Amino acid sequence: VVGNEFPEEHIKFLKERKIDLKGLQKEEGKTFRWVGKYEHDFNNAYTLDTQLNVFSHFNPTIPDQYRRSELVFLANIDPELQLRVLNQVQQPQIIACDTMNFWIENKLSALKETIKLADILIINEGEVKELAKETNLIKASRAILSLGPKTLIIKQGSYGAMMVKETSIFSAPAYPLENIVDPTGAGDTFAGGFMGYLANSGSFQEKELRKAIIFGSVMASFTVEKFSIDRLRSLTFPEIENRYQVFKKLTYFDDIKNDQ
Repeated sequence: VVGNEFPEEHIKFLKERKIDLKGLQKEEGKTFRWVGKYEHDFNNAYTLDTQLNVFSHFNPTIPDQYRRSELVFLANIDPELQLRVLNQVQQPQIIACDTMNFWIENKLSALKETIKLADILIINEGEVKELAKETNLIKASRAILSLGPKTLIIKQGSYGAMMVKETSIFSAPAYPLENIVDPTGAGDTFAGGFMGYLANSGSFQEKELRKAIIFGSVMASFTVEKFSIDRLRSLTFPEIENRYQVFKKLTYFDDIKNDQ
């Protein structure tokens, strides 16, 4: 949902990119707004203000065409709204969920209900520790897996991303960038790239989840190069493929040779 002040130019851009906007609702009032600040290294965002605006009374209605979606991504909104969305979809193969510290602090009970139903939870490192009430990241990750999701994906800013499952851990670096303009939206871009890769792959095995993490990281690395979605406006698939291959080289190494 967006408010009636939401710029029409943004909607036009999405339509030009063949984005299906049947599910977009425009309501009287102002669009959700988040205000934050970053430390000098951009790794930690501090929330200064969260204005729910039209989200405060939003009741999501899922178009019929979406109800049989195989993949469902619950973006960072009120967990009560996330639950309403889940109640309108029919047996998706994968449910992924995002959230933030605001909901951990203000809607914990509803959030835990949502997390229980999710296959994949995607949150940042600070939120993992806050949700689990645990300072050790691995212990905190195990505690969150006990809430229901089979997979936890931890966004770690300039350090990359980590995937924790019951029997395995996968860690990927961030793409090495010299010029970072604004990291706002990098997490959303990561999730979009991650889910988009899985939708294209059609497989949800761990090896595909790992590639999806790299693909999401690639997309996020472009987003931070400019404000808003400006870098994505001119992005080409060859650029994405090239950066994916750089990721592959970053993390490749041979086995140790034992000559004794």
